[in-house]
Amino acid sequence: MRPLMFKNGTLKLIDQTRLPGETVWHEYTDYRQVAKAIRDMIVRGAPAIGVTAAYGIAIGINNITIDNKSDFFNELNKIAEEMKYTRPTAVNLFWAVERVVEKAHELKERSIEDIKKAVLAEAVKMDMEDVASNRKIGQYGNELIKYKDTILTHCNAGSLATCDYGTALGVIRAAHEAGKNIKVFANETRPYLQGARLTAYELKEDGIPVTLICDNMAGYFMYKGEINCCITGADRIALNGDTANKIGTYSIAVLAHENKIPFYIAAPISTIDFSIKSGKEIPIEERDISEVTHIRGEKIAPDGIYVRNPAFDITPNRYITAIITDKGILYPPFEESIKKIQAV
Repeated sequence: MRPLMFKNGTLKLIDQTRLPGETVWHEYTDYRQVAKAIRDMIVRGAPAIGVTAAYGIAIGINNITIDNKSDFFNELNKIAEEMKYTRPTAVNLFWAVERVVEKAHELKERSIEDIKKAVLAEAVKMDMEDVASNRKIGQYGNELIKYKDTILTHCNAGSLATCDYGTALGVIRAAHEAGKNIKVFANETRPYLQGARLTAYELKEDGIPVTLICDNMAGYFMYKGEINCCITGADRIALNGDTANKIGTYSIAVLAHENKIPFYIAAPISTIDFSIKSGKEIPIEERDISEVTHIRGEKIAPDGIYVRNPAFDITPNRYITAIITDKGILYPPFEESIKKIQAV
């Protein structure tokens, strides 16, 4: 289940705000439209956002008609900056933008047309790399899953959050394909309900047994011994292993620690921000309060109250049992294991 497709200069995105009720695809031929789609969460999930941004830049520079190379690069940088700051927390977005811009600058002595073609080729390459990366994460993560495990996941880190297969759900899919007879508990993931709308939908489509629960039910089922491990994705990982993920992840990690249940992060190496030392340096996006006060346009809270809506939280490394990457499984102390993988 791919959330995005690119063909003949047009980017197609499945509208994830409409799932699971209806499947609607939008077409984009202007980079500003792509940037808005990222901001509005038409497309979401760190890896998918990164690749979408790369395609958006390719679309943007393809529409540049000026012949002066200096002006061309000024326009490229302007497009890249607009794309980069659509969502502040997911590091894959910044990584992807910087990668295609760097590719363009590497070829600055070539013709503008050659540069345009190279940027698009780099975006396509990143798309294919993400699919292969997810398969590797699934392969490594499967080693940690036992026969008949029941796995708790939070938010959506599946096909819809990547270019295909998924990170956290990639591990779950790999275990299912290996015949391990697993089951899944999916947190609803307020306020945007990615677990209820997207994760449960993906797992049901794949024939993987899934039980949907409210976010505040997780501790109850852990206490009852009905959950064997937890797996989530990540939007940014610091050098010390502190991890930013969908709001509520920190609570699950603390509950898992209290109940002596392994808590795993599944993410590609591109999600590690090697420039920051700890989670304290990760910017946390705060979104529109209407996502909290309304569900599907229906008001559920009174007017005139204060509302906060942070989209992510930070899980300290001490609560993380392992980080499953496309280069292998990282174990504590993460300062050492992450530095080793950085050097590879």
